Amino acid sequence: MTPLTTSIILRGIITAVIAYLFGSISFAVIFTKMSSKKDIREMGSGNAGFTNVLRSVGVVPAVFTLVFDFLKGVIASFVGSWFFSTIECADVRLTDEIIVYGGLIGGVFAIIGHMYPVYFGFKGGKGIVTAAAMMAVTDWRVFLLIVATFLIMFFATKIISLSSITCAALYGVYTFICTFFFDYMRGDHWYSLRYVIICTLFALLLGTFVIIKHKENIKRLLKGEEKKITAKKKS
Repeated sequence: MTPLTTSIILRGIITAVIAYLFGSISFAVIFTKMSSKKDIREMGSGNAGFTNVLRSVGVVPAVFTLVFDFLKGVIASFVGSWFFSTIECADVRLTDEIIVYGGLIGGVFAIIGHMYPVYFGFKGGKGIVTAAAMMAVTDWRVFLLIVATFLIMFFATKIISLSSITCAALYGVYTFICTFFFDYMRGDHWYSLRYVIICTLFALLLGTFVIIKHKENIKRLLKGEEKKITAKKKS
């Protein structure tokens, strides 16, 4: 095992642990308890995320949940990118790729923490907002495509779960298009084919995981029972 490989593995493990612990901070639970003294996981759909807070508690705690879940993903990805940027590597091109890997590891494990928070009995949310934050840090092009797709689907259907599932399904496709055609295939081939494969695999695995987390939503969608978004005003 080369010193570079050892550095990547060690930093990967440390980044994963830190990101998971940070991602385990469930802002949906925190802001719901601050607002209503109740546990969001015992309300509505039982999901500790933005949509359930909006439906079950109200707009203000939902907005706070959205913002802090997004910031959680941004910080975890930035920490991963920074930590991997300290790896000594003579190849500048490889260094650029390694930094992205650090951001992906930080973001993915923050999402896992959000879904299965150690501080809250491993019962969390679906990770959509935190995943979007990771995309914003690791590849702004994919982020913009995902946001555009989400908005189009949401305005057409008013169903957040369907919009999220669509974005999860297209995450790998968008990542491949951006990394292969705009990074690898550009004139100087700055990024390697390995980079394209790794980034695409990350996106496919995360997208698949998010879709699986939406299995109950998918069942309701197939039955035509999934609710459109409505905000509950606090009395």
